[in-house]
This record gives sequence, structure tokens and C-alpha cells, in this order.
Amino acid sequence: MTARTGKAVVLEEFGEPLALREFGIPQAPAGGMIVACGYGGICGTDLHLQQGHLPIPTPLVLGHEGYGVIRELGAGEHRDATGAPLAEGDAVMWASSIACGECPPCRLHREPTLCENRRTYGVNRPLTGDAELSGSWADHIVLQPGTTVVKAAEGVDPLAAMSLACAGPTVVHALFERRPVRLGETVVVQGSGPVGLAAAAFAHLAGAAKVILIGGPAERLALAAKAGIGDVHIEIAGAQDAGRVLQEVRDATGGYGADLVIECAGVPSAVAQGLTLARRGGSYLVIGQYSDAGDTLLNPHQIVHRQLDVIGSWAFTGAHLTEYVRLLPTLAARFDLAGLVTAFPLEQHAEAMAAVAAGAVMKAVLTS
Repeated sequence: MTARTGKAVVLEEFGEPLALREFGIPQAPAGGMIVACGYGGICGTDLHLQQGHLPIPTPLVLGHEGYGVIRELGAGEHRDATGAPLAEGDAVMWASSIACGECPPCRLHREPTLCENRRTYGVNRPLTGDAELSGSWADHIVLQPGTTVVKAAEGVDPLAAMSLACAGPTVVHALFERRPVRLGETVVVQGSGPVGLAAAAFAHLAGAAKVILIGGPAERLALAAKAGIGDVHIEIAGAQDAGRVLQEVRDATGGYGADLVIECAGVPSAVAQGLTLARRGGSYLVIGQYSDAGDTLLNPHQIVHRQLDVIGSWAFTGAHLTEYVRLLPTLAARFDLAGLVTAFPLEQHAEAMAAVAAGAVMKAVLTS
């Protein structure tokens, strides 16, 4: 490496503007590496972090989803998650979290996403920790030993890879470990952001007979349709008569309800609505309530009368990221993933965050 300084976007205080700061780039740690972050995705969770909705340490470099090129490898042998050797110059993606492997969820329950000591880039790795550059909203990131790193999918546009960089692995976990889409099922997806689009896209690949995407605003649904994601697109955001819209969704299922409803909206009130969209004996898979957005009223009779399986799914592991990268060539060939992304230079992080908060873009990615 030649340049030994880099820039990163730092959350210093909740609710305050983010700062672009300069840092010295350290030597790569033994068993770890320095990656030049060409791309750092903005996730809805980042808005919650900036606003102080989750208890995280500050100051820290934000960004838990990224794509970059290895610039320096620390001492030791380096292979990616598939066993392929890694070298400087390789394009890679990496998992946002490192599980401890020792707490009860890791050791006993085989649930590393529930790790009690999970270290997550861009979320709980403060500047006072083992490395200042521990987020992807930067031109360099220090990846520590134990990070799941996987070579980027060949022939796939980096922006396409970044379109679902967090949402994709999150949905892989939900649909692989928690409740799969079964051949021929009718699937309703609540929410037309990146998580909703990932759920709908994977439902297509899994063999769903019909995928109904419900969300908004209309521009997002139109973008999803243009990308080839979803068979039916129904707007509910801002609807004056939500009951009428929900009936339209039921009608689109054939009147009986969906075999599987996947909640990806992140709006608490969507949960009560979603319970009424599943058929009797169906399933309700909740992915979108990642941050605590508050309580909501629901009618438990909807669960009992419909005899629903109600399932939650939290985050993802390196194995799920690896599966996402393996699927990227298929996803990118079928769906216009790059068309979902709006790129912003790192220096325009404030404009990018504002666009995400306003719903003006589907997926914002910072570039450096």
C-alpha cells in the first residue's frame, strides 16, 4: 500500500450531522486484511442508528454492508468462505458480524445470529475499539480475524451486488433457516424496500406460483416492476382506505389468502394487517421489525382462527452472505438489480441519507 490515510463517515452524536474525518490506515492485523471500500451501502438500520434508536457506542464509523478490493493481507494464510485462496487485488464482500462462538446461542442453540457478543462492523465497533476503520462508509476498512470474507461474484456489476447487500443475506437466512418458500405457493410480501424486494426476488427463484408485492410509494413499486420483481404490485402506503387495499390483496390471492406472507415493511401496524392476508393454515414470516419501532394492536384471533405459523427471523451470518453471493449471477441475470441503486460519492453522505429518509431512492450506495 502507498496511501496510509483514508476518509470515513463518523457518527459522533445521535441526531447530529455525520462527520467526514481522516484517519491513518494501520497495518493489516494478523489473520485480517485492509480492504479498499469502493462501495458502502446505506441500510434503513443506519437511519435508526443515526437517530439513536438502537443502543450503540459512539463515535464510530458507520456502514455494515460493503464491497471492495483487498489492499493488504495480514500474516497468515487467507482463504474465503468457500475455501478459495485470497490475494491482494481480489474483489470481495464480507459479513457484517463476527459471532463469539462461546455464548449459549452460539455454543448450545446453534443460533449465531442471536450471539450475545456479536461484533458488527458499522454498528458496535467504536473508534475506541480494536480498529478505528471498522465501517464501510470509508475508503478503507480493517477486517479483523474471524470475519467471513467471500470473493465477489464474477461478471456481476458491483452496484448490482450492493443492491441487496444486507437485505439479500437477511432473506437467505429467513427463507433457508426459518420458513422456506415452497413450490407453487402464493406469496405476499409486505414492504417494497430492499428487504421486500429481496424477499420477492427469492420467492420467484424458489418457485412461487405468484408473488404479490404490497407497499409504496408508487414510484418504488414501479421500480420493482421494471426490475422484474413481483407479479402483482399494490400500493398501500398513504392509502385512505387500507381495508379496501387489503381486500384487493386477498382478491389477488384468489380470495383465500396467501400460503406465506412475509413482513418486510418495518412498520408495526403492518403486522396486524399481514396476519389477515394469510390463508387458514398458512404462515406469517416477520423479517422487517429489526429496530424497536414501538407497539401495535393486533387481534390474536387472526392467529388462532387461521391456525397460522408465526415466525421471526433476525439478521444473518457469514454462511448466508456466502449463499447470497453464490446466487448473485442468477439474480442479476433475471432481475435488474443495478437499476435499483443510486450511487453517491462518500462526500455526499448527508444527501444520500436524506434521500433514503425521504424514500426518494430505493437503495443508496456510497462510493469512494
